[in-house]
Amino acid sequence: MAPAAIMDVTHPAPETAAITISGDVTAACEDDLMAAHERASDGGVKLVVLDFSGMNYMNSGGIGMLVTLLVRGQRRQQRIAAVGLTEHYRQIFELTRLDEAIALHDDTTSAIAAFAAQGG
Repeated sequence: MAPAAIMDVTHPAPETAAITISGDVTAACEDDLMAAHERASDGGVKLVVLDFSGMNYMNSGGIGMLVTLLVRGQRRQQRIAAVGLTEHYRQIFELTRLDEAIALHDDTTSAIAAFAAQGG
């Protein structure tokens, strides 16, 4: 059986939370991701950066889970960004048009800078 994803929440900048996701992203880790988003959202966070650099695998259930997270983030007036995606997963984000709602960046620093440039 595939290892469950591990979600680690940090706050790399004011009004910003990063969720570092390691392991396999499937529907099975939805509760963990939603709990991580709750922890990340404490204190009026405006930008949530999903760091996929430690991700091994993502399936359609994982994509669906990201859509759920996106809706939750929008309800809180949060922007969602993704970093650390391999070229393969970047293409999947583009094919599914997730990249239209989740900004793709090379790393957390560039995601924070882009957010600040847009008026945060």
